Amino acid sequence: MKLKGSLTINGRQFRSGEEVRWTTIYPFFFLHMGMFGGSGFFMAYSDKPVPIGFLYAHGGFAICIYLIFYLSIFGREEVKWMLINAALGVFGIYSEMSWIMSLAGKSMSSYPLHVHVIPFLYYVLYTFLLRQAVLDITGARSDETKRTAVERWYVAGSLALYMGFHLLRR
Repeated sequence: MKLKGSLTINGRQFRSGEEVRWTTIYPFFFLHMGMFGGSGFFMAYSDKPVPIGFLYAHGGFAICIYLIFYLSIFGREEVKWMLINAALGVFGIYSEMSWIMSLAGKSMSSYPLHVHVIPFLYYVLYTFLLRQAVLDITGARSDETKRTAVERWYVAGSLALYMGFHLLRR
């Protein structure tokens, strides 16, 4: 994958436009975001939730840092589409998060709207990273025909999951 901005990884400087193996980026971010996103999720939805100011400070700071990395790694156009797709995908996010919460015997309606902001933003960042990984792992990023096919399967798979989670929750 080609970096859209300069970035230092493990003390090594990479310049904008330089190729970086997907194994250099994705394992770290999946693990790191899984831990931060998981902690934000548990803080927001625990039986004794943390103060909302702390939740927003903890999650908001991390989300801003991830966005800076995303801009350097993937570029402005990809991040723009992440935000557009997030706005369009509220139904999917709500369905999947509702299903996840139902596993713990909880409901989205049990919490005020402002509590959902940080977990939703983490979800958006994580699913964006998943899409980028699928493009790179399948080698579809630079092959327009393959990219179109992979993106269609990604959208179809996501919609199937959203509907499945929505139906499971009922």
